[in-house]
Amino acid sequence: MGQNPSKITRRQLLRTGALLAGGLPLAGSLLGKAQASPIYPGSTGTLEQYRPGSKGWVEQEIALKAPADLKARLFANENPFGPSDKAKRALTDAMAKSYQYPFMYFKDLYQMIADREGIKPENILFGAGSTPLLMAAAMYFSKPGGNIVSGDPSYEDLPTTATHFNAKWVKVPVTADYKLDLDAMEKAVDGNTGLVYICNPNNPTATVVDTDKLRGFCERVSKKTTVFVDEAYIDYLPDPAGTTLVSGIKAGQNIIVARTFSKLHGFAGLRVGYIMAQPDTIKKLEDYTEGPMSISATSLQAALASYQDKEYLQGALKKTLASKDFLYEVLKKEGYTYIPSSTNFVMFPIKMDGEHFASEMMKRGVGVRSWVLGGSNQWCRVSIGRMDEMEAFAAAFKELS
Repeated sequence: MGQNPSKITRRQLLRTGALLAGGLPLAGSLLGKAQASPIYPGSTGTLEQYRPGSKGWVEQEIALKAPADLKARLFANENPFGPSDKAKRALTDAMAKSYQYPFMYFKDLYQMIADREGIKPENILFGAGSTPLLMAAAMYFSKPGGNIVSGDPSYEDLPTTATHFNAKWVKVPVTADYKLDLDAMEKAVDGNTGLVYICNPNNPTATVVDTDKLRGFCERVSKKTTVFVDEAYIDYLPDPAGTTLVSGIKAGQNIIVARTFSKLHGFAGLRVGYIMAQPDTIKKLEDYTEGPMSISATSLQAALASYQDKEYLQGALKKTLASKDFLYEVLKKEGYTYIPSSTNFVMFPIKMDGEHFASEMMKRGVGVRSWVLGGSNQWCRVSIGRMDEMEAFAAAFKELS
């Protein structure tokens, strides 16, 4: 069971965060104290750690340093083909009634997702992207002396946040083929484990684990502690419906499944995400997030349209796969290997210092992310872009390879 800060403390946090985001004038000393004060007694988390850009958001740093004439934005795992035309029209049409609170919009979206997944609306919780929902889970399931188990490397948002609330982060190395090591992760679970975090497909390795093995893992481990399965990239798989762990929720397991519109739907800037879990888990996490009321009416209407636009999603996926195949060919022609990707990004080892490589690529108008795996091995992560962006990558890469 996670540590539970009081609702009053949480509301104070949210109010203070709103003041900071809104630019309300505060005395410098008061602002400094607010940012440096613990979120709740006994925690090490501070408001400063939850200010945008303060948690090591490398993508933001890259974006801020990027030139105005950037040829290829390949560092943030976005969908450069979206949102769909239907979503854009819905977004524009929603402006007329954007003075109204969006009660009906998120009610409709809850029901639409519940119907497709075969669950109930009370199994779902929305947020402005999946980030605040990951943070809610990190806050709730953290406790002094407890731990959060995850793969290494994997998406760090949730476990990093948990460390600010006195949880220990137990990192389990990936396998030789860069997949999450479910056997080792299961062995790492002990009586102090508050949560196991599974990012599948995984970021940054772009690999996916065997579905049956993951289902067995969740069935066993969820009897000991909560399992959080982050399916941010599941729409890039050949059979998302056959791969998702929502079946575990329907079976009554103690698991959480996260989804986001930020990837294939192209909503990274519109901010719509959700989790699915048992109703009692949803109720507990509601106290740590503002839920659907944090999403604008325009974004909700766009999400309703996009969720039903299967033709667009299939087209965006087809173009993503074509760009990825082009990237594979470029890497092979230049004598580079890569990790076969199940997502909209590719990881490959490079032959120079990663930061230097990324800097040189940026000088040529191409933004990518460098990575260090295994302590010293230098890697590059390339997000899949439009074909013109991939061609820009190829031209710049050939100058450095």
